[in-house]
Amino acid sequence: MTFFGRLVPAPLTSVALLALWLALARTVSAGQVVLGLLLALGVPILTSNLRPTTVRVRRPLVVVRFILTVGRDVLHSNFEVAWDVVTWRWRRPRSSFVVVPLELRDPHGLAALSIVTAVVPGTVWSELALDRSALLLHVWNVSEEHAFVARFKARYERPLMEIFE
Repeated sequence: MTFFGRLVPAPLTSVALLALWLALARTVSAGQVVLGLLLALGVPILTSNLRPTTVRVRRPLVVVRFILTVGRDVLHSNFEVAWDVVTWRWRRPRSSFVVVPLELRDPHGLAALSIVTAVVPGTVWSELALDRSALLLHVWNVSEEHAFVARFKARYERPLMEIFE
């Protein structure tokens, strides 16, 4: 590994940390830039042993499409859950635990999938099988489990497999 590779083991993470620091500080003063650079250079070095493998994004355009899909689903699910809460007296949601068989095995893809289920209202990541073959989700309102599983796999798992595997 080169000197630069040891100093900046995750360049995109470093850039993102610096940008986030400056955005949160709401200033680009010399002191904040220095603190942001220390953070941006220090955190990836200190956490390098926590990363299981290097990330290889196979299809960048699929990443963009995936982010747009998740953003749309977050908005749509917010309205659905809010409507279910408003109409609770007349129509109760059919919440259920749903087992989703997984083909995705990449640890980064599984981490991204866990973030998506945490961000999209109405789904909660409950358990991952030890062999990573199945995921247990709690779903706020599900009428047909097989249709939910097919939609979940098509919208989230397959794009993540294209991105990471």
